[in-house]
Amino acid sequence: MLFQILQSYFNLDTVQKVTVSILPVIFAITVHEAAHGYAARHFGDMTAAAAGRISLNPLRHIDPFGTILLPLMTSLLGGVMFGWAKPVPVNFGRLRHPKRDMLWVAAAGPGSNLAMALLWVAAIKISMLLPSYAAVPLTYMGAAGVWINTILMVLNLFPLPPLDGGRIAVSLLPQPYAYKYAQIERYGFIILIVLLFTGILGKILWPLINVVIGLLSVIFNF
Repeated sequence: MLFQILQSYFNLDTVQKVTVSILPVIFAITVHEAAHGYAARHFGDMTAAAAGRISLNPLRHIDPFGTILLPLMTSLLGGVMFGWAKPVPVNFGRLRHPKRDMLWVAAAGPGSNLAMALLWVAAIKISMLLPSYAAVPLTYMGAAGVWINTILMVLNLFPLPPLDGGRIAVSLLPQPYAYKYAQIERYGFIILIVLLFTGILGKILWPLINVVIGLLSVIFNF
């Protein structure tokens, strides 16, 4: 049933889809970036705090192209919705245990997206108890939240620096291999764009996205 609700969301016209997606998108990017900052502060790096980036104010995190224009373009073209926010500044060298703590700082962002996906599925469940005038918009907003947060989580866990998955990989690899793997970061964005526009990224991520949504469906007994 969760897949059917998502399909109904996909079938909305552009104006309707944008309208119900605004709030979930704002929450998804804002909480994701703030989570990195909170984790970094917890493990000893105050860089994000000093820059005022540990905030739930979306204006501190929005990148006009990466957060608004590119996700809209890729979504309308039917591919994996792709975009980014202004990255929260983290000085990994200031963490108490840089290599180990890097994993938790990186994982905080995707972890927040998983938590939000779960909350949005719960919102869809709650909508079933409401009258139709409230249930319909909440259901579509919940579907947008599930979809957006699932994509952000899976995309960011892709093991390519500077994505969160790449940071996690660097943290887990033995030191000599970690150093070499971290050098990919200078080319990471170019590699990611090439994978996106050749369709390779979508072929890798779509099955994983479907698995996550399937698990959410099972958890909430849809």
